[in-house]
Amino acid sequence: MGLTKTEIFTDEQNKLAVQLKALAHPARIAILQEIMKANACICGDLVNDLGLAQATISQHLKELKNAGLIKGTIEGVSVCYCIDPQAWQNLQDELAGLFGAYNNAGNCC
Repeated sequence: MGLTKTEIFTDEQNKLAVQLKALAHPARIAILQEIMKANACICGDLVNDLGLAQATISQHLKELKNAGLIKGTIEGVSVCYCIDPQAWQNLQDELAGLFGAYNNAGNCC
């Protein structure tokens, strides 16, 4: 597989691609939905709620955190995660701009 030439794209394009790649897994979407449903930080309830192994959930949480979609805080031996509101708003704005840029003129092949 070839290397992606990320340097030829804008910072915004690269950031959006990283965030969308993080969202492109059903387990990560389920994790985000559980966090949003709780409307609070989640500290380990995800294993029981989703039926996935702790190691699997931890890896998905890491991907979501690396993409900047969630943030975590350490409380004792637990790490608690919540949605990063600013990142979430930025993602909504970027997607609205991307989808809003399309003008269906009806003359496509």
